[in-house]
Amino acid sequence: MSHSPLLNLPGPSQDLLDDIDAALARAREFIDRFDPELVVIFAPDHYNGFFYKLMPPFCIGTHAQGVGDYGTHTGPLNVPEALAAACAEAVLSAGVDIAISASMDVDHGTVQPLEKLFGDARARAVIPIFINSVATPLGPLHRCRALGTAIGGYLSTLHKRVLVVGSGGLSHDPPVPTLATATPTVAERIVHGRPMTPEQRLARQTAVMDAARSFADGAGELQPLNPAWDQRFLEILDNGRLDDLDQWSNSFIAHEGGNSAHEIRTWVAAFAALASAGPYQTEVRYYKPAAELIAGFAVRTAVPAT
Repeated sequence: MSHSPLLNLPGPSQDLLDDIDAALARAREFIDRFDPELVVIFAPDHYNGFFYKLMPPFCIGTHAQGVGDYGTHTGPLNVPEALAAACAEAVLSAGVDIAISASMDVDHGTVQPLEKLFGDARARAVIPIFINSVATPLGPLHRCRALGTAIGGYLSTLHKRVLVVGSGGLSHDPPVPTLATATPTVAERIVHGRPMTPEQRLARQTAVMDAARSFADGAGELQPLNPAWDQRFLEILDNGRLDDLDQWSNSFIAHEGGNSAHEIRTWVAAFAALASAGPYQTEVRYYKPAAELIAGFAVRTAVPAT
């Protein structure tokens, strides 16, 4: 599923929120029927837990806590340490380099889906897996598929009901800072991870709301959403042709979907984890080009093909 800080902020119309919640309600019904014993979530970070001082492409948290941005959960998540550590070992053994964190800070990219799908971010045991989708340079997309395949191979050994979640995307280009354009104050934060003051957090939240309002009104300088590109991506997933995405360069993704469209990496990893066990079929299919959220917002559920 996509995420957006604006889901938790004033601004989006009630009709849009109701429409998205109807899709999420179907996803919740899907999850209730499955009753997962473990959740594995692939998610990006927005310079709240990972910084240019040390920016791994992938990282598994053996302990994790929400930072509480945009009204999401603050405090520890329910991470099964032994399973998370074993998962990291399995991924490394499969030939995919991954970091580990014994104290991972996660933001709304991880926490919001858990809250939207379960009501409480601590409701289920969860292994958080960070995929860098913001801080350049970024690796090739096929490495995210390799990561997902390795994760799926490990999960198949657990003999548990595991829900795999990919959080992010689709086309969107919100006002996320870059190292090349950051002011000295912002650069200090995104490089060294200097904690934001309450005033700075409020200012960032206000800026995001103002940007969304202008974007929805057709103003501002943000890159437009690209529903055609979003649907092309979703069609590839729906048809199980994940290897088609190996040809998508990072420059192509940014050109077509915006700088934050790199969050599709989380979807690629999640579907690759499922595909590692064989063909799959998608069930819930939802998409909305939601300018009020500065995002092409999508929801998919999938199960092994019968």
